[in-house]
Amino acid sequence: MLRLRLLTWDAKDTLLRLRQPLGESYAAEARAHGVQVQPAALGRSFREVYGAQSRRFPNYGQGCGLSSQQWWVDVLKQTFRLSGVHEDGLLTLMAENLYRDFCSARNWEVLPGAGETLSRCRQHGLRMGVVSNFDNRLENILSQCNLRHHFEFILTSEDAGFAKPDRRIFEQALRLGGVPPEQAAHVGDDYARDYRAARAVGMHSFLLQAAGQGEEPEVPPEHVLPTLSHLLALIEKG
Repeated sequence: MLRLRLLTWDAKDTLLRLRQPLGESYAAEARAHGVQVQPAALGRSFREVYGAQSRRFPNYGQGCGLSSQQWWVDVLKQTFRLSGVHEDGLLTLMAENLYRDFCSARNWEVLPGAGETLSRCRQHGLRMGVVSNFDNRLENILSQCNLRHHFEFILTSEDAGFAKPDRRIFEQALRLGGVPPEQAAHVGDDYARDYRAARAVGMHSFLLQAAGQGEEPEVPPEHVLPTLSHLLALIEKG
């Protein structure tokens, strides 16, 4: 059995996922103001704008004089603009509404098995924290989704000042947990940012990967989780 004392978790697509595609949520907000925009077009615009904004102002504008709220409102306004909505007052209103809406359980749901797995990990005496490339809304989202109480700390890339796969965010998590890396493991769904990055600092790690998702050649099968429910059996076996 692995001698683990601390488990850290990614958040998006590991513990939580969006209830519906972003384009659908954005289109519903536009409809509420009498504007028709195709969800698919909004989804494409968002991916383009988000990518450009992330390259220009990484990690939600940290170190660039932007707050994460300004960063997101800008992304949302540009997404609608690219999809053909140009009225400034309306753009600001919709962007601010959506920024607020994505802070709640209205747009997020807990992945199957997540709550039960977290409870069982705690029953096994494991301490837990979150390490996520997220902005400072995450704590509230986890509270609204009834997961916050499982964790000793929530470390977002906005708080840390570094985003995964930067080793410094994992080093901060180990300091917060007060354990050496060999007594900690990280669980996430991204090979580079979660699995490989945690191992680079000496932690154990597990990759959440549904069957048929395209296996990563360097990940031994005993480190792959087809579902979160498989985690404790792997820890006990390891």
